[in-house]
Amino acid sequence: MPTLLLVRHGRSTANTAGILAGWTPGVELDDTGRAQAAALAGRLADIPLVRAVSSPLERCRQTLEPLLAARPELGPPTEDDRLGECHYGEWTGRPLAELAKEPLWRTVQDHAAGAAFPGGESLRELSHRTVDAVREWNRKIAAEHGEDAVWIACSHGDVIKAVVADALGLHLDHFQRISVEPCSVTAIRYTPQRPFVLRMGDTGDLAPLAPKPHPAAATPAGDAVVGGTA
Repeated sequence: MPTLLLVRHGRSTANTAGILAGWTPGVELDDTGRAQAAALAGRLADIPLVRAVSSPLERCRQTLEPLLAARPELGPPTEDDRLGECHYGEWTGRPLAELAKEPLWRTVQDHAAGAAFPGGESLRELSHRTVDAVREWNRKIAAEHGEDAVWIACSHGDVIKAVVADALGLHLDHFQRISVEPCSVTAIRYTPQRPFVLRMGDTGDLAPLAPKPHPAAATPAGDAVVGGTA
């Protein structure tokens, strides 16, 4: 099955201000975020990509702009609301320092599966919609581009943590143990048996993620590789 590169958007003005942005319109990348987005295109230069998908929010679309400018063959990203940020309801737009004093904060941190935001969605709902979206896209891309295809999706911290928790077989209550920095890349290869998390929150060189030749084509007869130790 294809390999997914999940990119968290670059640092935003809300990140800098310590605000829970949610679906607030007009939240854009700050100067650091724009530099991170520009560097992302270079980090992915050796990776053949077949599709770009994005949360519809500005900060995600801005993160992909330099990459798509360097890869015009990808065209504009396909926006998918299911990869959008968590609907935080009444928590949207409030300072994180203030929210940390709310009784619900400890539930979000320690028992995420039991957390539902007032006037918004639960973290279980977030997990279901995002995992469903990723797996549906994987099937579609495999059918259109083959099992070795690599695609990219730009989304948000809690979204990516929920997808990683599913890929690792972690209970949602443990998803806060996962860290994804702004403009980091998390790589997941889905197979019929299980997902494999190849990178998590990576902010460095991504060239090793480029698809490799199949062993049957790359290894001369009599030089079989056992256990992947070559």
